[in-house]
Amino acid sequence: MKKILALLLALCMVFALAACGESKAPEQPAEKPAEAPAETPAEESAEAAEMRVAMITDYGDITDQSFNQTTYEACKAYCEENGVDFTYFKPAGDTTADRVAMVEKAVDEDYNVVVMPGFAFAGTIAEVQDEYPEVKFIALDVSEFDIMSSFKEESDAHLSANVYSAVYQEELCGYMAGYAAVKMGYKHLGFLGGMAVPAVVRYGFGFVQGADAAAKELGIENEVAVEYVYGNQFFGDADITAYMDTWYGEKGVEVVFACGGGIFTSAAEAAAKVEGKVIGVDVDQAGIIDTAYGEGLTVTSAMKGLAETVKHMLSEIAAGNFANYGGKVENLGLISENAEENYVQLPMESTAWNDGFTQDNYKELVKAMFDGTVTVESISDASAMPEHVITVNEYGNIK
Repeated sequence: MKKILALLLALCMVFALAACGESKAPEQPAEKPAEAPAETPAEESAEAAEMRVAMITDYGDITDQSFNQTTYEACKAYCEENGVDFTYFKPAGDTTADRVAMVEKAVDEDYNVVVMPGFAFAGTIAEVQDEYPEVKFIALDVSEFDIMSSFKEESDAHLSANVYSAVYQEELCGYMAGYAAVKMGYKHLGFLGGMAVPAVVRYGFGFVQGADAAAKELGIENEVAVEYVYGNQFFGDADITAYMDTWYGEKGVEVVFACGGGIFTSAAEAAAKVEGKVIGVDVDQAGIIDTAYGEGLTVTSAMKGLAETVKHMLSEIAAGNFANYGGKVENLGLISENAEENYVQLPMESTAWNDGFTQDNYKELVKAMFDGTVTVESISDASAMPEHVITVNEYGNIK
């Protein structure tokens, strides 16, 4: 009898366990929640973890002490701080094909964010944007006009959602530099551009407008003159240095706004011989110029926020926010009456402020530009020098 009872008890336990197991698998599947918000942060975290950044130089290198170097250093600094893989590629030559080849190399090596500084990348963007839709392209100083003009057929022209470009209102910081120079007491100015591409032209035309405005305020319109020339290249050489020697030595030019990559070397070399002065461009070049050519040589620099743009965009990509920027060309300039918060400005620390133009005067100028009290002509026609009453002597190209 005891054996029978034990057997019955064992069978009851087996049936009970089977019933419990069946209760975990209902016949109808549970309904899926209406929303799954947790997926977005996960996707963003994955995007940040997988981000690999490559920078491609235009036709210079990362030691040009200007556009390429600033972009490279900004990319490198961000990536090192955030544990992101980074490298750069230098094209074999100065053609769209050479630059496209570097994009292809970067993609082949699994880089999915490509940073491209300079207008020369317009044709590259036109060729690669649809070829690599999974790659995010950040361009600096490549205008929508440049990109659209790169297509063989006008009907094919477009900007894809995986491309963002920042262009800058160089005429604004050019204006600040010209205005500051005249207010500081310089009356014979020079503008040495690299090539007459839109960004350089905007710098120069803004410079003339600023010098003109300051001269009018001081009542010395007849005493201020600007010598104006392009080197037709973005590097200095013996020929351009000799030309600058003539400006500083024979014409009596006091300060030259050297605007165009490494072309500043010719202006600085010539200035150093006669205690002349130089105005830097794109970044704060005082440390570079003064160290290499003589202390106090740099009056100021007309800067644009290349590094700030790079770091901002990389952080936005890491946060999963690139969709807010893709397919756009943004024109960056003044965003605040606070001088140091803008994408175009003069350096606070290295500018050679004096009684004629102090830091407070500069802040007042920026505030007036921001609120519209002071206006700067937007440069849309690269062939037309803005109206002015000071003397401007245009010489075309040196070479």
